[in-house]
Amino acid sequence: MVKITVDGKEIDVDPTITLLQACEEAGAEIPRFCYHERLSIAGNCRMCLIEVEGVPKPQASCAMSVRDVRPAKGKELPALFTTTPMVKKAREGVMEFLLANHPLDCPICDQGGECDLQDQSMGYGHAGSRFPEMKRAVEEKYMGPLVKTVMTRCIHCTRCIRFMTEVAGVADLGATGRGEDMEITTYLEQAIDSELSGNIVDLCPVGALTSKPFAFMARPWEMRKTETIDVMDAVGSNIRVDARGREVLRILPRLNEDVNEEWISDKTRHIWDGLAHQRLDRPYVRVNGRLVPATWDEAFAAIKSKLAGQPGTKIAALAGDLAGVEGLFAAQMLLESLGSPHLDCRQDGAKLGVTSGNGRAPRATYLFNTGIAGIERAGALLIIGSNPRAEAAILNARIRKRWLQGAFPIALAGEAADLTYQYQHVGPGKDALAALASGKHPFAEVLKTAKHPMLILGQGALARPDGGAILKAAAEIAQATGMIKPAAGEAAAWNGWNILHTAASRAGALDIGFLPGKGGLDTAGILSGAEKGDIGVLFLLGTDEIELAKSARAFKIYVGSHGDRGAHVADVVLPAAAFTEESATFVNTEGRVQVTRRAVFPPGEAKETWAIFRALSAVLAKTLPFDSLEALRAKLYERVPHLARIDALPEFAPLDLGALGTSGAISDAPLRSPIRDFYLTNPIARSSAIMAECSAMFSRPMAAAAE
Repeated sequence: MVKITVDGKEIDVDPTITLLQACEEAGAEIPRFCYHERLSIAGNCRMCLIEVEGVPKPQASCAMSVRDVRPAKGKELPALFTTTPMVKKAREGVMEFLLANHPLDCPICDQGGECDLQDQSMGYGHAGSRFPEMKRAVEEKYMGPLVKTVMTRCIHCTRCIRFMTEVAGVADLGATGRGEDMEITTYLEQAIDSELSGNIVDLCPVGALTSKPFAFMARPWEMRKTETIDVMDAVGSNIRVDARGREVLRILPRLNEDVNEEWISDKTRHIWDGLAHQRLDRPYVRVNGRLVPATWDEAFAAIKSKLAGQPGTKIAALAGDLAGVEGLFAAQMLLESLGSPHLDCRQDGAKLGVTSGNGRAPRATYLFNTGIAGIERAGALLIIGSNPRAEAAILNARIRKRWLQGAFPIALAGEAADLTYQYQHVGPGKDALAALASGKHPFAEVLKTAKHPMLILGQGALARPDGGAILKAAAEIAQATGMIKPAAGEAAAWNGWNILHTAASRAGALDIGFLPGKGGLDTAGILSGAEKGDIGVLFLLGTDEIELAKSARAFKIYVGSHGDRGAHVADVVLPAAAFTEESATFVNTEGRVQVTRRAVFPPGEAKETWAIFRALSAVLAKTLPFDSLEALRAKLYERVPHLARIDALPEFAPLDLGALGTSGAISDAPLRSPIRDFYLTNPIARSSAIMAECSAMFSRPMAAAAE
């Protein structure tokens, strides 16, 4: 630490930080357009000019570090000034230049009310302009279905270029020309092909880049803002939902350094129109082969008559990917009261949550134990059966961030893909796993010598008939390379065993034990039983990702928010709230407990999932022991105490990897990611016209050259 003075105030600062950061630590406000904490330094807007004592000209505070300044002659400490006449005149001059070509679009600009240029021109600009010349005009650029451009407004801060190149890892944006002829454009004016492209709208400090689907829909001050959690994948990105009336109009990222930093994927950002389409807003009952509208009493009566006389062994439940913990817990308690052991949250058949002896597996066996932020401590990475770019785009960006820091070898076992960073493709599956487990592959030695090795095991490896054998092979690799290390001296504990989930509900469902009970059937057994007639009644909690056509002999009760695959085959449809319409608990892939908050009310007669099962239990004379969400959560926390620790990561726990998986042969089929179309992975996304357009434009075979 070194001492400097800022506007006469003496402070201790890290000598490696910039003068801009040092001034802000002292409480001074520094305007900026091109500077961003997560991007490289450009130093091209000059708005952050300050005065350094002893230097005759104002200095760009973003491009100079504290160790670059020296005390003025006769002074003991370097001195910085942010409010002197020199600084004021310099900033007014910079703002005058920026506005010389900027159009007077504020009344029709979607950035109005959230525009850095508006705010800073008010705070630091001059009252007039000395430039009578005509303003320049720039032809609009096509950047795809998500980003709208009005490039005449562009001030050439280059934030968008740096984000796409550095964070997203897609070199689709660049600059052509020089001076006033400079233009930001995509190469050959093609759409930006990235799962993170929407973030450049947030980064743009003016109205040059705005959201195309949101264009001219609302002003910021018209909308209610609700802080909540995303469920489009298992990362649990922190988001803000903006709504007007009963309609969600926009989704934006919230800052969370440990999860998504300040980015979100395009799917998270743009599925909001799917929340209003294909919605289930009233109960339905199948009569003579057709679903017809019904009242709640009629729907419950149909369920009651079908359950009458059914033994618990003929009742089952399957959980989907978007179900909150409270709804799953209520359904679990109802099935327990009905005597059913047949319930499963692994609709894809993933071999997780149980040990080789069919006991409940420890929590660490199915979590991303390194933590998303912990990736930045890793020394080497092996990915098995996963495409993080498609399955968790934000987590993939964190891997790229670590890779850019250097000394981070990465290997992939499975289908090759473009992951936005270089990696070694060790093979498509079986042979690669055998070589790594036996130590015969060179990358096994890389993992063994790395200080913090980590492994990511994807659902593409686990959701197969031989998933148990692959799990066992992965555990053997982790054991052989020392991926789990308890704390020793000053060295912190390290757990490099990581499961990457693709479903937002999966980790929470495994936490509460939404798994087959004693003698219970798993997903495959339940579906087979429904086909044969051994399962008479099947509850589907938003179960939309599996084939249900063969289960016609079972009476199916669908509880969900959208008229998707599950609702099409159901005999009774009970409309439920979407994630923006209820307060529900979700556990992300790293085991972090998070809670969504209601932004709008459910449409029509739809209700929260837990309330549906509470009402149904009363009709069935199996009344559940709670009447409110608070009472339900009290019961939930009593059974699973760690779910009460909101936004906390699990503590390090020793893990016996030898008990994972099952013995058996691994097939020759290559390991493939389960996500074949990033934009259409769940009922909400499939109901979104925006996602449909993106899917038609960007969907392509996931396989690509590894290097």
